[in-house]
Amino acid sequence: MDNTSESPNSRNIPLPIQREVRKRCGFGCVICGVPLYEYDHLLGWANVKRHIAEEITLLCNKHHHEKTSGLLLNEDVLVANTNPFNLCSSVSKPYDLHFSGTECETIIGGNKFTTLDQGFGTAIIPLMIDEIPLVAFLLTDGHLLLNLNLFDENNEQILRICNNQLWYSTNPWDIELKGKNLIIREASHNILIDITFNMPNQITINRGRFLLNGVEVLVRPQYLLLTNN
Repeated sequence: MDNTSESPNSRNIPLPIQREVRKRCGFGCVICGVPLYEYDHLLGWANVKRHIAEEITLLCNKHHHEKTSGLLLNEDVLVANTNPFNLCSSVSKPYDLHFSGTECETIIGGNKFTTLDQGFGTAIIPLMIDEIPLVAFLLTDGHLLLNLNLFDENNEQILRICNNQLWYSTNPWDIELKGKNLIIREASHNILIDITFNMPNQITINRGRFLLNGVEVLVRPQYLLLTNN
């Protein structure tokens, strides 16, 4: 397969190449694993003016700036590119989500769930299967903690948010955290979860497929559908 761009003078990296780079780099900065990153041409865009997946890596804003300014040697980036941080453990580095406050709101399938902190660890659980909370907020003394669990058809956990810390498996076909939006795909055009994190106190599940113990719940912008039981 030809991974070069049809327009070699364009700085826009073709989407299939972006996905290939994300997968190879473990969906995070190859140095530290942070899931918010920039695409970096290892040989320098000004030198090559081409997009080849093997010549592109992922760096977070901090490490990208350090490389550009000369504080991070290109040789060190090349080494990390061959052994990306996240692939060493098959899960991403934890990433803190900055939820806070004494009230929260969850929008899922056109349904809105809200609650106020009533003290003693108030909780709201919009979605639960077999007594396992898949989406939940905990409110305690001004702290707002998001918890979310996502499983595949084999009951293997591929996404976990535990008290505002985001973790994900590097096994899915594609994962992209862009701005406030997290999308995980099982295959091309096949979205497993599409979430928007609206700080400081709201989460919107735009689309999703929640699986656990043979139960499947489909989420669409205007409805929830339980496909089996």
